[in-house]
Amino acid sequence: MDHDAPPTPTRPGWGQSLYSGAAGVALLHAVRSHAGEQGRDALRPWAAAMVRGPILAAPEACGLYEGAPAVAYVLGFTYMETAAGAVATLDRHIADVTRRRLGQAHARIDRGALPTLSEYDLISGLTGLGAYHLHRGHTTELRDVLAYLVRLTEPITVEGHPLPGWWTGDSPDLRPSRRWPGGHGNFGLAHGAAGPLALLATALRHGHTVPGQKQAVTRMCDWFDDWRTGTGARAWWPGLISPAEHRSGEPQSPGPGRPSWCYGTPGIARAQQLAGIALDDHDRRLQAEQALAGCLVDDQQLAQLTDASLCHGWAGLIQTVSRVAADAIDGELAERLPHLNARLDEHLDNRGLPDGAGLMDGTAGIHLARLTDPVNTAGTAPWDRCLLLAG
Repeated sequence: MDHDAPPTPTRPGWGQSLYSGAAGVALLHAVRSHAGEQGRDALRPWAAAMVRGPILAAPEACGLYEGAPAVAYVLGFTYMETAAGAVATLDRHIADVTRRRLGQAHARIDRGALPTLSEYDLISGLTGLGAYHLHRGHTTELRDVLAYLVRLTEPITVEGHPLPGWWTGDSPDLRPSRRWPGGHGNFGLAHGAAGPLALLATALRHGHTVPGQKQAVTRMCDWFDDWRTGTGARAWWPGLISPAEHRSGEPQSPGPGRPSWCYGTPGIARAQQLAGIALDDHDRRLQAEQALAGCLVDDQQLAQLTDASLCHGWAGLIQTVSRVAADAIDGELAERLPHLNARLDEHLDNRGLPDGAGLMDGTAGIHLARLTDPVNTAGTAPWDRCLLLAG
């Protein structure tokens, strides 16, 4: 889809989708406008498409990437006075959504049941809503989400088997499946444990704390340590594990997976780097940065990147490396960025841009990653707070 063409809805709710719809493209144009790279004319039709029709604010129908939170997140980056009133109105609805979702989550914990991924993940769940409240400076709602995430890290016993509290009864397809009896443990930043870890650590870094938060960060870090294969530049983590793998204590993955933001070493490494910064743990920071640097020189890992997208392709890898490099102990990662950008250029020359215009799976995310200054990330609008990368 051409960013300059009038937006045409492709499915119900498309306008309010930060992931693949008009909201994500509006975010691109808002950031470009703020950076002085273009005027507001390109933003207007996409923003209009985003707010056309009733904005979803039902707890079961919206999260950071869908409905009211997605719309409010994007409007905040337009820096327009006319948007301020709309965002304030949406914030009241989002606060209500958060309270109701938290009530349901605490009741589920009280029952001793396993969570769904959409209860707590970044894309649809309470981690995403917490990221929104951190971005907006809503301290009450943020503290409530952090307190829930602390509870989420506490072990749970199911049929006599102790499991981490974020173990889900869902399959990797985000719903229960007979092919995944007993669910799975998810490590990724988009849907798994790295998301809550990144939010808990980022909040702690900025002075937002609740009782048990440091212990929760440490508990999650210990889990990542238990499932890490290798050390230094050879370290990697599985994307997910089955109940059988959890019982045996051994992952069955033959090697590291795709080095993507959503599930791979890059997103996991950023979450652990943030934890190391928040806990003043030099060794953890260094381990995370070395793991990321190692995957960037591993041709077998890089060969698994088959598209240019932000979610699971080259743009997401570059954006993640840019943020990790800005906080890194040394300059090795920053030195790798020109080569990574050249690889993205090569991919685009050979395969072209994705068909869609969206943020996470289309061209908007690629263009936004290009806007991030790898040397001075503070000079770029922190649009990637929705990715839990900005730190």
